[in-house]
Amino acid sequence: MNLLENSLLVKRLEAEIVIQYDDAESAKAVAEAVSPDNFKAPPGLLIKTLCRENEVLTFINCRRELPTFISTIDDLLFSILIVEKTLKTLKETE
Repeated sequence: MNLLENSLLVKRLEAEIVIQYDDAESAKAVAEAVSPDNFKAPPGLLIKTLCRENEVLTFINCRRELPTFISTIDDLLFSILIVEKTLKTLKETE
């Protein structure tokens, strides 16, 4: 591996995703629904999701390749979208 290739290696990728909701109850439901993902991460990938008032905060620390990082964010956002749709459907049926 030459010097240029070595300098292009990813050492660490990080993301902080903050999503705001109209109320704390919705934020808590979303955070709790996606929090199990915190425990299924492979080595080199740390995902932490928590609820703060009406916000869902997710921190991602990745010491793997860029495609893993991108897939992780994509999976998280897709999971959040499903929870949001479910919450919307539940509110409409009340």
